[in-house]
Amino acid sequence: MKNLIVLGSTGSIGTQTLDVVREHPDLFHVSVLVANRSDELLEKQIEEFQPELAVLSDEIAYGRLKERYQGRTELAGGRRAVIEAAAYPAGDVVVTSLMGFAGLEPTMAALEAGKDIALANKETLVVAGELVMAKARELGRAILPVDSEHCALFQCLQGQDASAVERLILTASGGPFRGRKAAELTEVTKKDVLAHPTWNMGQKITVDSASLVNKGLEVIEARWLYDVDYDRIQVVVHPQSIVHSMVQYHDGTVMAQLGCTDMRLPIQYALTYPDRVASGFPRVDFYELAKLTFEKPDLDTFRGLKLAFEAGRTGGTMPCIMNAANEVAVEAFLQGRTGFLDIYTLIERAMAAGNVEYQPDLEQLLAADQWARSFTRSRLEKMR
Repeated sequence: MKNLIVLGSTGSIGTQTLDVVREHPDLFHVSVLVANRSDELLEKQIEEFQPELAVLSDEIAYGRLKERYQGRTELAGGRRAVIEAAAYPAGDVVVTSLMGFAGLEPTMAALEAGKDIALANKETLVVAGELVMAKARELGRAILPVDSEHCALFQCLQGQDASAVERLILTASGGPFRGRKAAELTEVTKKDVLAHPTWNMGQKITVDSASLVNKGLEVIEARWLYDVDYDRIQVVVHPQSIVHSMVQYHDGTVMAQLGCTDMRLPIQYALTYPDRVASGFPRVDFYELAKLTFEKPDLDTFRGLKLAFEAGRTGGTMPCIMNAANEVAVEAFLQGRTGFLDIYTLIERAMAAGNVEYQPDLEQLLAADQWARSFTRSRLEKMR
């Protein structure tokens, strides 16, 4: 029985993590649930899973829940409570599915408390990969990837000599605008962007998928997870989203991991590793597959991937600056305050203006994040 701390329990990954718990109640107990502001859904999760602790980072939402809740679960609210919840003594594995930069400090707190990490918050490694991986190695803690692409790479690398790896190949669906040029994207709407062809995800990651920023963040994440330099990481567009990623070895062999577009599969593997446990989740039907195709990404139209490679190669605080600018720009797009292509412009301006600190500590990363957010918001006002 593993005791789970689920950070982001009301989001897409969090709710699917709880599906895995429902599938295997003999294997998992939920010790802690953490959400942002969805107090009504969190209350339902509390009633079902009876955790020892539940936290809402939004203090107004916490106040609403505290006023009406009569059960035995301890409640807490605020940002500091989220960080403390990640280090809750009874937890064995922390599922980090908080959105964006907000996942970094809780992940570091969990590592310091001796927890293993099931990592669904890619931004943690994007902004602080060197710091986080060094801390995990120092403390002997596991970081198990939940992203479908990184879980695929992780599985393809099992039992292999790392020195035999020629390159990592990350697959991308291409999103809803695959094949279009920039001139065709000037007037796309929020509804257009959120119409992902293969995956059902939260709004922010769906926008990132459409811009290919998400794939760029995964490239940076891969560099730190697998200690592979950027010249040995390739992205290919695979519209069917059946091959989740591949590893090419120096003898020419390519190993691929295939599966349905169901995030519960990589979540379960991260939680049960090194074991494989039976599940009732969907299977690939090869008789029904018409074809599997692969294409080169269009880096001129979907500049998010190119920008991420540039940020990663620059290093230091540059990936943090890129990520913060993107988070602000995507939020503005979802609120109807800027256009889809403006996301790239805002990232480029922040990266051009940012002062890069190399080998940053946590405080320097927090400062870089705050600077980039402030800078991007100011540029947004000038663009309106």
